[in-house]
Amino acid sequence: MGLTKSEIFSETQNQIASLAKAFAHPARVAILHQLFKSNTCICGDLVEEIGLAQATISQHLRELKSLGLIKGNIEGTSVCYCIDENKWTEMKQVLTSFFNQEIKNNCC
Repeated sequence: MGLTKSEIFSETQNQIASLAKAFAHPARVAILHQLFKSNTCICGDLVEEIGLAQATISQHLRELKSLGLIKGNIEGTSVCYCIDENKWTEMKQVLTSFFNQEIKNNCC
């Protein structure tokens, strides 16, 4: 598989593609749902709530964290996660702007 050549796309196009990756797997969507439902940071509860192996949950948490949508705090021997409010607000603005574009042609 070749390189994505991300440098030929605008910063916004790359940002939208990166953010869309968060929703590209139902496990990440389920993790985000759980984090929104909780009033505190979630540590080990995700494995029980979602029903996937710890290694799988950890992999998806790493992906969400690398996208900046969640942040983690070390509490004892655990890392507890929550939604990064600033990044979530930024993501909503970027995606809302993209989805609110008007269709200017009627080609088909």
